[in-house]
Amino acid sequence: MLRYYTAGESHGKCLIAILEGIPAGLKLSTEEINQELARRQGYAGRGERMQKIEKDEVEILAGIHKGETIGSPICLMIKNKDYSIDRSPILTHPRPGHADLAGVLKYAREDITDILERASARETAARVALGAVAKKLLQEFKIKIISFTEEIGGVGIEVEWRSFQKIDIKKLSSLSESSPVRTIDKKIEKLMLEKIKEAGKKGDTLGGIFVVIVENVPVGLGSYTQWDLRLDGRLAQALMSIPGVKGVEIGAGFTLSKKFGSEVHDEIFYDVKKGLRRAQTLSLPKGFYRGTNNAGGLEGGITNGERIILRAVMKPISSLKKPLHSVDIKTKKATFAEVIRGDICVVPVAGIVAEAMVALEIGKAFKEKFAGDSLKEMKRNYLGYMDSLRR
Repeated sequence: MLRYYTAGESHGKCLIAILEGIPAGLKLSTEEINQELARRQGYAGRGERMQKIEKDEVEILAGIHKGETIGSPICLMIKNKDYSIDRSPILTHPRPGHADLAGVLKYAREDITDILERASARETAARVALGAVAKKLLQEFKIKIISFTEEIGGVGIEVEWRSFQKIDIKKLSSLSESSPVRTIDKKIEKLMLEKIKEAGKKGDTLGGIFVVIVENVPVGLGSYTQWDLRLDGRLAQALMSIPGVKGVEIGAGFTLSKKFGSEVHDEIFYDVKKGLRRAQTLSLPKGFYRGTNNAGGLEGGITNGERIILRAVMKPISSLKKPLHSVDIKTKKATFAEVIRGDICVVPVAGIVAEAMVALEIGKAFKEKFAGDSLKEMKRNYLGYMDSLRR
């Protein structure tokens, strides 16, 4: 079992992340985790805190010895440079779209700060740190996870989603990582930057769409035997847990509602030569393959060996410099929402957080399938399974 927890507030002393279930023998360094944390802090649309104040770096507190996991829970800490002991003044004007009002009512608090400190997306730094560990484990099995920005504020790339199945994943990753908005189209990149600049001048915010692709996933992760074991549902829930995400698609998603079944389902073929090529990636047994990937790599809650393709919609951030109408929770009088320092657009960064969440869920399903207290044992189980599929 792979389990993970986070603790800490946005302006508390630190964030703490605990990951249990990583097998012993996995080489892991703080530099590898810090690289992922640095990715989360960058890109266009970020606010002052991420650009000028924080420099997220992880400290490994437990679970690692001489650069290797030892099988016990891994504990990570990220200190907040923007730590504040004094949280005055008390905030009483909830922001529409945030957890502010629902939170103070649920937990019977009088200060919105008690809610926003934990509901803040700052917590996702801990998730990215945990995801870096999960990614390192999956890399041992040649599994690659990438993301890119498809749309910001209505400005999006005009690429039919099925082509994601054909484009080389290294090329997609290179284009995304070299773009200030993490998109794969240079022309659209310029328009996205202009849109972000326009929103910033207006004191407004922007949402958009990001895509996550997972390559070289073996057949058989997840299960249809119980509702909560279906990997498609688990991945959707993981993405929906990211602050601001309001919708998730797998594969062709909502476009399938407009088509006949004969146009939707991915036909199955067999090719010995294709099988030899795929054997190198250890993804599919022999030469089974699909002509299309409308299913996005998942059928019946189980991976089918094709690329997993996920798309998610993120709403505009609810912290506005020009606040919306609200009500004071103490006086009940009409007012405007609190003006909280924040970002203009986090769609590019949300894709990075999504990579971490997907890595954790794929890693969890991987551990369920192949078990193993050590990395060597897990690899033996994995290779034995793949060999049985080929036979």
